[in-house]
Amino acid sequence: MLMEYPARVFKFYQDGFRRMTVGKTLWKIIIIKLIIMFGVLKIFFFPNFLSTNFSTDQQRADHVIEQLTRSTGNNY
Repeated sequence: MLMEYPARVFKFYQDGFRRMTVGKTLWKIIIIKLIIMFGVLKIFFFPNFLSTNFSTDQQRADHVIEQLTRSTGNNY
């Protein structure tokens, strides 16, 4: 009984996706938007700061440690 449940759920969704008409188009639009958001926009808005500003792994590691452990100036 317990092992049968995941198979029934999978068949339910598989059958639902197979019968979709408008839903297939909507899923294609969603996938295209995700590819654009995470693939294309990452190149322009999220450059690799560490590799462009530091030449060695040690310099990168030192910078990250410094940023994580620095005092923010807020003494409560």
